[in-house]
Amino acid sequence: TSSIRLDNDAFESGSLQVTSYARPAKLFTANQNLITSYVGNLKGAALQRITQAVAGIVTAGKLP
Repeated sequence: TSSIRLDNDAFESGSLQVTSYARPAKLFTANQNLITSYVGNLKGAALQRITQAVAGIVTAGKLP
């Protein structure tokens, strides 16, 4: 999966101003100083889709 849609239904609390996409193949390390705001918590199902996509990439040993 190259992207996972995140709309307001994907959030347990909080929301986004626009529909966005998690991109599991575009991981990076972020310093806490780069985080500028908190938008909310994802529901378990949305977080699980992202986690499974990342795990699939890691276990395959290659990026899509």
